Amino acid sequence: MAQSNIDEAAIRTLAALLHETDLTEIEIVEGDSKLRVARQIAVQAPAAAPVAAAAPAARTDSGTTSAGRPEGAVVSPMVGTAYRAPEPGSRPFVEVGDTVRVGQVVMIVEAMKTMNQIVSDAAGTVREVFVEDGQPVEYGEPLLAIS
Repeated sequence: MAQSNIDEAAIRTLAALLHETDLTEIEIVEGDSKLRVARQIAVQAPAAAPVAAAAPAARTDSGTTSAGRPEGAVVSPMVGTAYRAPEPGSRPFVEVGDTVRVGQVVMIVEAMKTMNQIVSDAAGTVREVFVEDGQPVEYGEPLLAIS
C-alpha cells in the first residue's frame, strides 16, 4: 500500500482559516507540492443544470455597459473553469458568427466539480468569445458577446 504525503494538520489548519475568514478557497504552492482547500457556501445547481447569465447592465454609447462589460455580454454567474465544448475534443457550443437563441447552451462553467450549463438570455449572433477552453473565470466575467 502506497504511503500518502498528505499533511492532514495543514489541511485542518487551512479549513479553519477558510471558516474564520469566510474565504471559499485557499491554495498553497511550495516547490512541486500544491495544497488546495475549498468549501462550498451556497447550494449548487444539480449537474448540468442550466444557469441563466447575469442581467445586463445599462448600455453606453461606446459599446460597453455601465459595469464595464462589452455590450451583449454573457457573463459567468460563478467562479469556476469555463469549457467551450461539452467534452474534450468535441466541437464548441458556439463560435464567432454563430446564431444563438434564448436558452441555448453557449458554454459550461465547472464549479465545485459540478458542470453548470451557461445559457444565452438573448437571441442574436456571437460577436466575440472572450475565454479559452479550460480557462478559470470569475463571477461576472464576460464569456462571450452576442449582438
